[in-house]
Amino acid sequence: MQVLTLTGTIDSVGHLQLDIPTYLPAAKVEIVLVINAIFPEKHKRRYDFSSLTGKLSLQGEPVAIAKEMRNAW
Repeated sequence: MQVLTLTGTIDSVGHLQLDIPTYLPAAKVEIVLVINAIFPEKHKRRYDFSSLTGKLSLQGEPVAIAKEMRNAW
């Protein structure tokens, strides 16, 4: 069995021509073909989280708070 990954071009009438040399002996073979269209990547608009940012005021010692939270389990 051989696994090949190729990039081809579909012509104006919708035909894809394949000429693939193999090292298999002459015989009937099963061919599995997956056609995946290649589209140029578009830059997706990312959500702007800047309106959700803020400042957190913490009263107390952060390490002591973390230890207390862990010990609560």
